[in-house]
Amino acid sequence: MFRADKYQREPLLPLVLFFFFGALVTIPAVKLEWWAMDYMDIQHHRGIWENFLLAFVVVALWEESLKMLVLMGVYHRSFFDEPLDGIVYSVMVGMGFATMENIAYYERFGTEALWVRAFTAIPAHLVFAVIQGYYIGKARFRDPNSTTSARRLLLYGFLVSFLLHGLYDLMIFNDRWQWLFVLATTSLYLCLFYCRELIIIHLENSPFKKKE
Repeated sequence: MFRADKYQREPLLPLVLFFFFGALVTIPAVKLEWWAMDYMDIQHHRGIWENFLLAFVVVALWEESLKMLVLMGVYHRSFFDEPLDGIVYSVMVGMGFATMENIAYYERFGTEALWVRAFTAIPAHLVFAVIQGYYIGKARFRDPNSTTSARRLLLYGFLVSFLLHGLYDLMIFNDRWQWLFVLATTSLYLCLFYCRELIIIHLENSPFKKKE
């Protein structure tokens, strides 16, 4: 991601801070998720409806909302000076979040869980972050003549990342049909190609490219 930002590299301190904020926000996320599971009485033995609630309402909604809240802290900063920066900082927040999740899983399940998450959860958080960051960059540097408001672009970015997160979790939470896990993982890696295109779009629209 840092190499992709080739026209105007970001200062180190904000990158580190937003990675840290992304890691820090896992604490309220976990507490809210446990509260929601207790409130909706979602147990270990779950049916389709319980898996749906767990995926969309308990996990995806809280996690993407909190990551979006952290990311909005960069929106009016002076170092947010080109569209691609939205993706850069969003990825830092997402990777900070994923790192803390991995530490928690390691403490609970051991090294094997880390290997699985390295090829599933980390790429998933990357995909959600790139999509959310793309729309934040698009909102921040939108064409003044555009009929689409910045608020609508921000909302759209959140909704897309939320729906993808929920759908992905719904497939991997379902332990009745193992093929859904394969489908979720395959779809995830296809999304990475889509994310690459979003990065290229923002690179092409960088104001610093025109100055070279």
